[in-house]
Amino acid sequence: MTMTKFNPRFTAPELWVLGSAGDYFAEFMAGGIAVICGHEPQEPGNILGFRPCVGMVGGKIFFRGPHHGYSQADAKLVPIADEEWEWLALNMAGFLKRIKRTRLLKKLTKREDWQCITARSPLEKVGGKRRSMAEFHRDVWDRELGRGGMIGDLTDLDRSPIPLIVTGHLRRYVPVWEHRKYLAPCQSACPTGMPVQERWRLIREGKVDEAVDVALAFTPFPASICGYLCPNLCMQSCTRGVAGNLMPVDITILGKKGAGSKPPPLPPLGGPRVAVIGGGPAGISVAWQLRLMGHDAVIYDMEKVLGGKMSTAIPEHRIPKDVLDAELTRVRQVLPHVHLQQNLTHKEFEQLKTDFDFVVIATGAQKPRTIPIPGWERIIPALTFLKNAKLEKQPVGRRLVIIGAGNVGCDVATEAHRLGAEEITLIDIQEPASFGKERQEAERAGAVFRFPCFTQEITDQGVVLKSGELIPADTVVISIGDLPDLGFLPESIATDRGFVLVNELNQTSDPQVFAIGDIVKPGLLTDAIGAGRKAAKAIEEIAAGKRPHSDPSWMKDYAIEYSETSERIDYSRMTLEYFDPRVTEYNDLNQCAAQCSSCGSCMDCGLCEVVCPTAAVLRRDLGEGRYERISDPDKCIGCGFCGKCCPCGVWTLVENAPMG
Repeated sequence: MTMTKFNPRFTAPELWVLGSAGDYFAEFMAGGIAVICGHEPQEPGNILGFRPCVGMVGGKIFFRGPHHGYSQADAKLVPIADEEWEWLALNMAGFLKRIKRTRLLKKLTKREDWQCITARSPLEKVGGKRRSMAEFHRDVWDRELGRGGMIGDLTDLDRSPIPLIVTGHLRRYVPVWEHRKYLAPCQSACPTGMPVQERWRLIREGKVDEAVDVALAFTPFPASICGYLCPNLCMQSCTRGVAGNLMPVDITILGKKGAGSKPPPLPPLGGPRVAVIGGGPAGISVAWQLRLMGHDAVIYDMEKVLGGKMSTAIPEHRIPKDVLDAELTRVRQVLPHVHLQQNLTHKEFEQLKTDFDFVVIATGAQKPRTIPIPGWERIIPALTFLKNAKLEKQPVGRRLVIIGAGNVGCDVATEAHRLGAEEITLIDIQEPASFGKERQEAERAGAVFRFPCFTQEITDQGVVLKSGELIPADTVVISIGDLPDLGFLPESIATDRGFVLVNELNQTSDPQVFAIGDIVKPGLLTDAIGAGRKAAKAIEEIAAGKRPHSDPSWMKDYAIEYSETSERIDYSRMTLEYFDPRVTEYNDLNQCAAQCSSCGSCMDCGLCEVVCPTAAVLRRDLGEGRYERISDPDKCIGCGFCGKCCPCGVWTLVENAPMG
């Protein structure tokens, strides 16, 4: 195993020895697995040979039998874990079969006979610091093999350090540790601001419950949204996929765990009282955030149930009913003041402004867009179709045509198939904008997509295109978007082309009134939830007369601290060569966490310390689980190895400031 390395693209190399190892075994071993069985060894009293493990930096050695020691400065004995023993016993059978010695299996699978050696980490090296190359040459290499080592008789080159490699203020570049200075691409892409990479950090530390519950500070629907309904913008922006052509880390596995989260701790009520008009994702989000801050929020909604389109229109094949019910139950525990079936008028809206300090409008978009063509009265709006389908009250017939092939149209297609439609056609005037799970489900249901198609009229036979073609249909659904119903708003609130105008804080032309979600502009569910969080922070800051706002106090337990910047870290800073490119699916949370590059946040892997040629990188303990890494200017030569190896991208080289 001398000089053995492990390439993560391939299975780790293995060496199986029935007897004993020779001298200088595992010298500079850097990976792989060695198994020394100790059966009828050449040296019965020393099955590892003379001076084993010198310079060992990686890999494992399983051995059985007596030995005369090994380089304890480089390696150490460790217990054999259960999964390691299972691997060893299973593969021992295969090894003995290959060498036709299966009769030895019982003898060689007694667990108490086996021991395991592994390499020490850089921090475990003698004296608590990594031995420099000069020290190794002097104290180990030259002492054992003579000046120049194995080639000492072939060269008389001066092997002393080259004096032109400078340190301190003479360096051209200085490494800087920029831990949490920039946002990870996944967090930057999420409209809710979810610190995805920090949740994976908690998983790596074994804090599964905390990793699940931390999502509640950013969304009231961690399972429904992150686990099921979101197109997962974080995964679309994952460094692994964008910069490394690797499988993005699967957040849905962690998201789905959120269905079992208990309500977060709530502070006493105080500060402004806020009326929230709309009980969908946007309205619940802003009310949720306000309550986490200690403010009273009351929801008013016109529907019979809480949850907006999530409850009334989104099909159950996309979000399981028990998951949504569990999350709405948790919402009710945090937000007990909900008034349903409340249709507001101008007068009632003005009364809310009198009774509350702030009003947030989050009524969404409920009015379907239509096209002025003959036979329009035969068309069913997509939202109406989906609501009726969820109540099992929507007839479809055998043939169905959907005008508009976006994601909502795809939901209509999937539900129509469930209700018995056999021929489903989606038509659009341009290439369909549908994508992701909705498009995939529609295609699996046998739906056909056609474009460009321009509708001329609707008849009792179906849809007539301007080309003259008739597409037969028993049912025609239109899905070209919805508009907000603004009939209850006073003229003092400015609108533009059917939507409410807001500033960067989601504040309307009336400073007491905020608007969020689809009433401002169409968007994703995560956009609505993110807007709710943003508006809640703005309300608290305005009421308190201060900026910026800090997150709820209970969030500090998770040590999520960032600078004020919202700048995303550049993809080029992360090094992904350490990750296995063969990973094409994820089976559990630990596998996901291990594959996360922790972009912008140091994961304390120690690679920078290992690769530094002058042992200049130091880890400084700050107490309470906090730490920082620094580069010793008296040792650092500004080579940049620390930055080039870092999977997290937290090291950067800056030009050294001139003296004087």
